[in-house]
Amino acid sequence: MSDFRQSQNEAHPNKTNTLMTAIILLLILFVTIQIWFLFGALNNALQENLNFAITTSVGSVIFAVGSFWLLRYLPDPIKRRKKK
Repeated sequence: MSDFRQSQNEAHPNKTNTLMTAIILLLILFVTIQIWFLFGALNNALQENLNFAITTSVGSVIFAVGSFWLLRYLPDPIKRRKKK
């Protein structure tokens, strides 16, 4: 039985490109939400609203962990075969 990485490397390039595009779009979304959370956390920390600041900081950390977890599903680069 093969594992996920081996099956992904043997997949058709179109499927690999679709998977990579979806992962990159999700990462862009996660980073955008993370920046929004950090901006809200800093603004509310300056206004001494610490409950909201802590909540958004924790949310930002969760999105960071999700982004790092999602990076492991990026496909390996397609290697060109050497011609003999």
